[in-house]
Amino acid sequence: MCSALPAADLALAETYARELARLGEEIGLPCLAAAHDISSPRPPLGVDGRPLAETVFRWVDPDLRYWEDRGFALRAAFIHAVRRCSEPFWFREGVFASWRPNAALDALTAEGAFETFGVGAAIVTPAYLPGGVIGAVVWATRDAAFPVEAVFEARAAELQARALRFVAAYDEATGADVARLAVRLTRREIQCLKWAAAGKTDLEIGQIVGISLPTVRFHITNASRKMGVTGRSQAVHHAGALGYIGAERSLRLLRDPA
Repeated sequence: MCSALPAADLALAETYARELARLGEEIGLPCLAAAHDISSPRPPLGVDGRPLAETVFRWVDPDLRYWEDRGFALRAAFIHAVRRCSEPFWFREGVFASWRPNAALDALTAEGAFETFGVGAAIVTPAYLPGGVIGAVVWATRDAAFPVEAVFEARAAELQARALRFVAAYDEATGADVARLAVRLTRREIQCLKWAAAGKTDLEIGQIVGISLPTVRFHITNASRKMGVTGRSQAVHHAGALGYIGAERSLRLLRDPA
């Protein structure tokens, strides 16, 4: 049993969790698993300090206590798919798919031979939060004949909204750093961090942007202070997680604009 978290009131998040369970019963996918942060080994807890997986959710295999298995996220195909795809998707008989052709899901399907933990069909809704946190909700059944594609077409948007509401509420209730997420960087701070992420030195950044070396360092230090981090690498990492300096493909364009 896990101890209660010393955080804000979890009652609202638990209410949303119960809504997820009721929704699963309604659509014919009554087995449910949820993670507020797939990088964390700690499962979502209720107001009583017990894992919601013990009190609110139930899984296709009642003997599988996946929330106690610290290596589960590394073996579960559904979690690997959530890392690759930010939109809802469905699973049935070894196939992953979504609303549109999706190369990442197709590649996972092609890999095959993955552990499904008794799932015949499922709808999975990733929940990407500001700051780089990724949560997920899986609605599932043992029945591989379940018409998951039709249910997905009819209800996926609603499922995604409900999943995101639960994950966001739980994340905030258990101590999300709202102040850090609310940080505002200036245009010059963002410029300096973008070029730093592209591998440029402070001297090179100054020459590119047209400012002095001390001014470059001032902007990077000021950005670090705002985000509550220390050092150039942490500033770049957090600015990326907050969406200020773009994806890696954007940085490649900076390095080689041709």
